[in-house]
Order: sequence, then structure tokens, then C-alpha cells
Amino acid sequence: MYDDEDLEEIRDAGDRWETETLEPTLDRHGERRDRFATVSNHEVDRLYTPDDVGDLDYLEDLGFPGEEPYTRGPYPTMYRGRTWTMRQFAGFGTAEETNERFHYLIDEGQTGLSVAFDMPSLMGLDSDDPMSEGEIGKEGVAVDTLRDMEILFDGIDLAEISTSFTINPSAPVIYAMYVALADQRDVPRERLRGTLQNDMFKEFIAQKEWVIPPDPSLDLVTDVLEFSTAETPKFHPISVSGYHIREAGSTAVQELAFTLADGFGYVEDALDRGLEVDEFAPRLSFFFNCHNSFFEEIAKFRAARRIYARVMDDWYGAEADESKRLKFHTQTAGQSLTAQQPLNNVARVTMQALAGVLGGTQSLHTNSFDEALALPSEKAVRVALRTQQIIADESGAADIVDPMGGSFAVETLTNEIEERTMRYIEEIREMGDGSVRDGILNGIEDGYFLREIQDASYEYQERVERGEEVVVGVNKYTLEEDTSPDTLKIDATTAERQLGRLEDVKADRDDAAVADALEALREASERGENAMPYIVDAVKAYATMGEIMGVFEDQYGAYSESLGLA
Repeated sequence: MYDDEDLEEIRDAGDRWETETLEPTLDRHGERRDRFATVSNHEVDRLYTPDDVGDLDYLEDLGFPGEEPYTRGPYPTMYRGRTWTMRQFAGFGTAEETNERFHYLIDEGQTGLSVAFDMPSLMGLDSDDPMSEGEIGKEGVAVDTLRDMEILFDGIDLAEISTSFTINPSAPVIYAMYVALADQRDVPRERLRGTLQNDMFKEFIAQKEWVIPPDPSLDLVTDVLEFSTAETPKFHPISVSGYHIREAGSTAVQELAFTLADGFGYVEDALDRGLEVDEFAPRLSFFFNCHNSFFEEIAKFRAARRIYARVMDDWYGAEADESKRLKFHTQTAGQSLTAQQPLNNVARVTMQALAGVLGGTQSLHTNSFDEALALPSEKAVRVALRTQQIIADESGAADIVDPMGGSFAVETLTNEIEERTMRYIEEIREMGDGSVRDGILNGIEDGYFLREIQDASYEYQERVERGEEVVVGVNKYTLEEDTSPDTLKIDATTAERQLGRLEDVKADRDDAAVADALEALREASERGENAMPYIVDAVKAYATMGEIMGVFEDQYGAYSESLGLA
């Protein structure tokens, strides 16, 4: 972007500035600390100049929005065309209660739904399983059968709304329920829009929710991808998630590297299945965390798009623009929320949300200020949604495409994050003898990812304990008095009502039809067929979540058993 003569002149001027202007100021006043670094402990310079981006090729490295390498955004007009999808995560208690919250959010201006499930549903357990006791409806909505899904989306037009499902081990069952509900309502499958997280690599790397071992788990992920490509072409069957990797304590670079590697692993598995990259790759989406280090996060998102476009082209032969155009959802950092002085979280979330917007996200969830204490209250949810609406309609941040583009600091950070991320991805690829997928599976088996994230998390906590990393209200600017707000309480009758509905469904359904559907699923799975058509049939017979997932557990054994933990 600058010729050698220009850069030499700038360097000379910089040397003069340091001697004549900077050093006298440092001698008199110094600086607040000896070293400045991001939340990820990536050291940042005092000042960035054209010399830091002297090797940057504008057309090759930046280009224009909507064109490769998509550094400046996946679409030409970005938010000048339409704003990002405001998709607030919601779910608690029974399907009736969550349905009421959905209607409230839609009435308040939310443009997409995002479903949070309780722990039994996430783990493929029915509410009447002994292991579900005390957990029914606590962390999200309880879904046992198609009957719950019918109530959950009562009065909501599946052909018009876009719905995201944050669920992984039992994702094929939830997706099958949504497809079955559309069939029941005569909504064409090709009109269904939304996203299924369905990211099992991330579970084995960071979040630790699983039912069966990694290899068959990957088979089910690819089953969903294959089925969705044919049946629900507007639906994203995998949301490759870095969010939980970051929440587990990773750095920004680890989050990006492990997430992109997971995505490339799914691409390789689908290619081995015989799918064409340009048939399925446009349906892949990603899900990132947005933490406190404002410029690092913006740079992370820009680097993500550039890496993805280049790797999909160079390694996997993608030709269609949509196969190389990385699209992602962002959620503000739950890890950053504090129980102390929780209203401070409004400021944190606003800053993180703005970074997500300036980084070019396609949809956004803003955490509620009281989430460090309990499930969010209605008041806190409204403030979180209004935060997005103020950014969209009042700040002007949505009016310029990639307004941070060309910033010497942001472009330098983007380059540095890209370089460090690719080192990780290449290392994972080497662990699999040239296969990213096999490298991930090997890394899961030998604890590589666990060690990397644990080391980063420990290092961060040490800096907090030493006061090098300031957490306002926790290790600085603390208060003695209780500043906790009123929080949402789950109705004590939730479990009773959910168990009652499950009992009624089991009493009313055709047991022979359920048994036939489960046996057909079992036989198809043993033959190595795509399981999804059989799961849809089982769901329509009102087989339960636990009964369907039990088929795979019987075939492959629980992963805890394979580890000797059961």
C-alpha cells in the first residue's frame, strides 16, 4: 500500500518523534503500566503506522466487501442493506413458558429465535430419567417429544421465522422434531430457515457434553449435513462454535484456530461421504465469542473471513462464492459477566456487541446483565435487546461498511491473528498426517486441546489474581454493599408439569408404531445408512428424546464407558 520511499520517510519521522516528543513525555510522566496486552495476553504496541502494514496488498489482503477474501465483510452493502439478525437466546421451564417469552421477544422487535435447552435435553435424556432429577427446565426449556415442540412454536410461523437451536449430542433429534413439525403444518421443508449447532468436535474439545464416542458422533453430524443439504436447503445444519471454546478459557487465537479447524474437519468428512463441496459448504455457519479486548475481537472476525476463504479455495477446491464466504453468529462473552455490581455488565455487553458489529457479524446475541446470577429476567432481556437496537439505529456504526478497515492498528492485529491462527491449524493438520479431521480426532484423544485451553485459562487467572488484568467491581473499584438485582425464579411446579405431559404422551401414542420406528432406526444405523430419515419417522411416532438417543448408545456405548468413567 506504500512504496519503499514513503515507508523510509515515515520510519525516519517516527524515529524523530520518539526522540523529540515521546521520550521527554515518558521521562516526566511515564505510562500506566510497563506492558499493555489484550485479554488474550497478546502484547499491543503504543502506536501503529503505515510501516506496520507495509507488506499489505490491498486487493489481495483486503479487497472490497462481498468479494474475496471477504476481509471487509461477506456482503457488499452489509448493514446498509439490512441490519444483523437480533437473535436473543431464550428458553426456560416448560414449552409453554418459553413460547410466551418467544412471543414477547418478537413483539419487542427481535428478528430471529434462539432456543436454549435444559441439561437433560442437551444430554439426550428424558425428563423422567433418574439423572434428570433437579435439572428439568432449569438451564433452558425441557423438550422430550414432538408434543413439546408443537407447544414451543405455537402461534409462530415456521415459514417466516429463523430459528437457532443450541444443542449438540441430541441435535439430530431436535432437528428432526422441527422438520416433523413443519411437515405437520404443511410448511415446505425448503422454506425452513435457521441454524442447528450440531458441533460435536467442540463438545469433545471444550464443553464436554456427549453421549457416544467421537467417531460415531461425527457420523451423526455428517448425517444431518447430508440430509439438510437435500431437504432443507435454507437451513444451516452445523454452527461451528468457538463460543464455548473461548468460555472454557482459550485465547482469541485459540478460539479462532480450533473453530476453523473444526469446520475444515467437517468439510473433509462430508467430502469423504461423497458430497460436493459447493453443494454443502454454503450451509455451514460459525458462532464466535466477543470478549472485552475491542480491537482484538474486530481483528479476529476479519482474519476469520480471510483464512476461511483462502483455505476453502486452496485446500478443498471450493469454487462458489457462497462456499468461501464465512458467515457467523456472535454472542457477547458470558465469561466476562460479573455477579458483583451486575449493572456494570450492561457496559461490557455494549462494548462487546459494538465490536461484533464492527467486525461484521451476521447475527448477534447480547447477554443480559443478570446472567451471572440466574436465567435472565424479562427486564434484563429487554435491556439486552435494546442495546442492539441502539447500536443499529442510533450509533451510526451500521452506516459504514467496515469502518475499521485501513486502521493501522486493526490491520496489523488482523495480520498477526491470521498468522498465529494458521500456525495452529497447520499443527493440527500435521497431527492428522495431512488431514485436519484426523488431527482433531487425534488431538481429542491425547488431550491436546484440553492442555492448550487449560494453560491459557490458568495464565489469565494468574494475571487477574496479580491485578495485571483489571476486572471492574471484582479486583478493582469494589463495593461492600449488595448490588444484586431481582432474578428470575423457575416455577417449583415445572418438573411436575413436564413429567405429567411426558406421561400423557406415552399413554396416548401407538406403542407398536414407536417400537417399529426405533427398530428401523437401529437397523439403518447398523447398516451405516444416514440416520436422519429414520429419526424423523421416530419423532413423528412420538418416540422420546431418550429412546432415540438410546438406540445409538446401545450400538456404540456411552463415551464415559469408553473412557472408563462410568
